[in-house]
Amino acid sequence: MKIFTEITPLKAYLRDMKCQGKSVGLVPTMGALHEGHLALFRKSIAANDVTVGSIFVNPIQFNNPGDLQHYPRTLDKDTQLLESVGCDVLFAPDVPEMYPENTSITFDFGALERTMEGRFRPGHFSGVAVVVSKLFNIVEPDNAYFGQKDWQQFAIIRKLTQQLNFSIQLHSVETLRAPDGLALSSRNARLNEEQREYATVFYRALTAARTWLKNGETMASIRTKVQQMIDQEPDVRLEYFELADSQNLNELQDVKQSDRPILCIAGYVGEVRLIDNLFID
Repeated sequence: MKIFTEITPLKAYLRDMKCQGKSVGLVPTMGALHEGHLALFRKSIAANDVTVGSIFVNPIQFNNPGDLQHYPRTLDKDTQLLESVGCDVLFAPDVPEMYPENTSITFDFGALERTMEGRFRPGHFSGVAVVVSKLFNIVEPDNAYFGQKDWQQFAIIRKLTQQLNFSIQLHSVETLRAPDGLALSSRNARLNEEQREYATVFYRALTAARTWLKNGETMASIRTKVQQMIDQEPDVRLEYFELADSQNLNELQDVKQSDRPILCIAGYVGEVRLIDNLFID
């Protein structure tokens, strides 16, 4: 696996690969890799001649300075994992390489970013869009791979790709879960053993809500039940629970209002913020 920390040599290498007619897949990450990330890499490796993995903890997408400070950084372990699955290229820049000066560019995705995550993390998706735009311009991939767990982020990046005319095929890969249903996440490493058990309530709430919806219960009733489930777990608090249209993220009160509705949830276990989602179909 080739490792680059600077943009110019990476672009030169990829230019050579493309001149040879090779397809390129990109898996953007912030590191602290787990099996969920590796599933993205396996998808890319199976479909592309060259797979580029990026590891960069993007400071401008964090609203909480403490969250940025405590975000796990495990570059040596991540490098070994990428080598083990057959990743071709690792791009691991530092902050000055990606942001040689303070960026003044911002994005506004309208209603798409004002709901759910956007309500509680203002400016977050602008920061995501800036770094993803940079990575798309640096790597110029044919395909890019993202996890379904961050569905709102995927919807934002899909809009970004459409509006800026990036010639990139986007792929959302199904969320990988532990046997107890907890969505794999880099943030899980910050949970102690008891908190790890409490955190399963988010997936249990989603699966129960899906069943209740299919049985014809109202969202008002389901919201109450979900809140009660959360309240039964120590050290857990709910931030939001929504039924939304998976395309435009408009909040719904009935599954019949969308061709493919999705349930989305976010909350805290201790000081660790977790998100998850589940399609109704």
